[in-house]
Amino acid sequence: MHIEIVTLFPGLLRGALDYGVLGRALERGLVSVGLEDPRSHTSDAHRTVDDRPYGGGPGMVLKPEPLCAAITAAATRVPAGSARIALSAQGQLLTQAGVAELARLPGLVLVAGRYEGIDERVLELMIDRELSIGDYVLSGGELAALVLLDALARLQPGALGDERSSAEESFAAGLLEGPHYTRPEVFMGRRVPQVLSSGDHAAIRRWRCKQSIGRTWLKRPELIGRAPLDETQRALLQEFLLEGSVRVTGEQTTGSR
Repeated sequence: MHIEIVTLFPGLLRGALDYGVLGRALERGLVSVGLEDPRSHTSDAHRTVDDRPYGGGPGMVLKPEPLCAAITAAATRVPAGSARIALSAQGQLLTQAGVAELARLPGLVLVAGRYEGIDERVLELMIDRELSIGDYVLSGGELAALVLLDALARLQPGALGDERSSAEESFAAGLLEGPHYTRPEVFMGRRVPQVLSSGDHAAIRRWRCKQSIGRTWLKRPELIGRAPLDETQRALLQEFLLEGSVRVTGEQTTGSR
């Protein structure tokens, strides 16, 4: 997968590309990344890429000429069928399902905005969709681009040490992951659940599924509403809640964990 990032701060991105799963994916050739600076498409001595907004107001807006030229240049280096995406606070919220959809594309052009925003005509003429990584405001789209890059790299075959990891992570099935444990078996008086050292793989899978559903109910109940539980999952949830003295009453819970 080849990804081009249009950014005013390519150095900010270069410094983060050598680490972790993303760094390994780049090293193995599973993902490649190019950077395109709109400043290289300016013609004035000051390399101007922004200007005051029409109608007044605070801040500056990214000019359409250098930005469109940068997007066009970046688009020539990605395969046919690639999408052009602007990272924007007003974009559709990025989800794991959305990441999986994008990971199936041959490439992407990511546009990192800055200042008060991008001239609307750039979005109308050059962008296929806008994405947001959360309901908050960043100083620019570079950090959002890195978040998306990392999420995409994890889904490339061969990027992770164990291919089961991406399938079992939080949100992969619309639920949170259950708890994880490692040695020592007892730490500060707290023991690893016995089932995990039982060797009974069916029991371990059932326990992990129950913990995943229960943890999602307690920490992110809105996820349950998006993907209603089947009969088996509801039985596991009831068991989880009863073990913690919590009962399901319609959409309410009573008791405590």
